Parts: sequence; C-alpha cells; structure tokens
Amino acid sequence: MTTPHALDTDQARTRLHELIVLDVRTPGEYATGHLPGALNIPLDHLDHALPDIRHAAQRGDLLVVCASGARSENACHTLAAHGITTATLTGGKTAWAADGHTLHHPDSARRTAWNMERQVRLTAGAVVLTGLALGRLHPAFRLASAGVAGGLVYSALTNTCGMASLLAKLPHNRPHQGDLDATLAALRAG
Repeated sequence: MTTPHALDTDQARTRLHELIVLDVRTPGEYATGHLPGALNIPLDHLDHALPDIRHAAQRGDLLVVCASGARSENACHTLAAHGITTATLTGGKTAWAADGHTLHHPDSARRTAWNMERQVRLTAGAVVLTGLALGRLHPAFRLASAGVAGGLVYSALTNTCGMASLLAKLPHNRPHQGDLDATLAALRAG
C-alpha cells in the first residue's frame, strides 16, 4: 500500500498539464465548476472505476479533488489500499477558486445542484427542527434531533459524513450512466 500525499493549489496549477485530475464530487457539484480537464468519478463509484483508474495511473500522476479535501483524502486512501498512488488537492476546489485559479464550467450543465455540504446542512437542520417540533407531541421525536447531533459530532471526529454518503445516493446526485461510461472511456484512452 502506498501513502497518499497532497499538493497545494499552486503546485497543482503548475503541474496541471501533466496530471490526470479525478473529481470525486457528485455530478451536480462537478457541473457547478471544476478544475480544467478534471474527470468526474463520484466517490461512491470509485470501486467500479478501479481498473480504469489503475490504467490511467500507469500513464501519469493522479490528482484527486473534491470540494474541501475531505472526500478526496478518503478517495486517496481507498486507491492507495489498491496500490494506486495519488495526491489530493489541499483545500479542494474551494481553495483552488479562492486562490484565483480558473474553473471550468460546462456549457451544457444539465442541472444546478447544491454542493454536498449545503445539502447536509439543510437535511440536518430540517431533521433537527422536525424532531423538536414533533417533540411537543411526543418526547420520543426529540431522539431524531439527538441522533443528528450525535452524527455531526461523530462526523467531525472521524472526518467522514454518513449523511453525505446517503445524500449522494439520491437521483439528483447520481451520474448518468452515459456520463460515467464516457469518463471511464477517457481514462482508458488517455
């Protein structure tokens, strides 16, 4: 197993022409703007894409990107466990944009989706408020609010997010099969 490493935005920008960039955000997030040349393979499709990612890694260095760096770090660990050396972009797409680097916006973005962090905040807040409101009818409903609070604490301690994993499975966060097939073909072709 190899150990993943990180590149800051300036290091990544100077090497962008030689890197194979994999964006592990949802397709909706990817459509809101991504690093030039980045290919979208959502984190929950990584295992399916392993053979093509391994093939691409034989041709060049891989840079894995997400919104903030947390999902890409998880992806790097997953790929390292399969013998694939990668780097993550420190701070993710957010840091890339904040440092003034160019983002690519597809001409034909099919949908405008919220980033995953925003979706998690909305869902967590809605469940907490619902649990508190229904808790006036029966105290047991407050357990939903407590469960979300516990999940948020666990998420912070482990740098993972179960709610984001669940939300990523919703239809608006899933890639169209044709899009994923085209991405995997691009990895194979090089």
